Amino acid sequence: MSNNPILHSTIKGEGKPLLILHGYFGMSDNWKTIGNQFAEDYQVHLIDQRNHGRSFHEDEFNYEVLVEDLHAYIQHYQLESVHIIGHSMGGKTAMLFAVTYPDLVDKLIVVDISPRMYQPHHNAILAGLNSIDFSVENTRTLVDKKLSALIPDFGVRQFLLKNVYWKEKGQLAFRFNLESLTDNNPAVGEALPSFTVFEKETLFLKGSKSDYITQDEEPIIEAHFPNSKIIEIKNAGHWLHAENPKDFYTEVSEFLK
Repeated sequence: MSNNPILHSTIKGEGKPLLILHGYFGMSDNWKTIGNQFAEDYQVHLIDQRNHGRSFHEDEFNYEVLVEDLHAYIQHYQLESVHIIGHSMGGKTAMLFAVTYPDLVDKLIVVDISPRMYQPHHNAILAGLNSIDFSVENTRTLVDKKLSALIPDFGVRQFLLKNVYWKEKGQLAFRFNLESLTDNNPAVGEALPSFTVFEKETLFLKGSKSDYITQDEEPIIEAHFPNSKIIEIKNAGHWLHAENPKDFYTEVSEFLK
């Protein structure tokens, strides 16, 4: 075990622990609204993974260390049997955690990602973020303007701009560890190791407008998660919890009952 600090989180509500893991370049704040809804029935843990949000920054970044961070977190809070929701990169962490520590996981919910390998495809985003010089782009408006050259999608820029904060008076910074995320970008798409299986109930949610989970992924999902089902969330792309929160909440609630 490493001696890293414990992951930053916001904990709300009472009941069985429900841990929520955000995606790449995301943070726990992205899940605040839906987390509040779940907190009516569960003890919700909105977690920042390493190099994201308010959690610690480390050079090392891969799913093995993300799983160990989560294991240390669960031990720290003395949690025994948890539900986990993981989105995208967080879904990859959640899948590897479940096959590594199956006794600690009750039900698993994987949001718009599958166990297969995904080619690195964040090059424009990384190039855009790395083009920012906060001594020049010293307001949010200027950061957005600079990013727009490489990231034309307004929604993606808004999502990324949530990570821009005032580190000190007059000095903007990113919350995520851009250097480590850039260096380790290929690790984000890594496949779940072969012949790993999680036998318990698992729900895969896919966005109807997203191509992260297609029919091609169904056999590999079935192989690793024999007790799983795949449900499509209508009118939603990759960020389905934000794009169709009502159906997302309904499907997850039904599954957890």
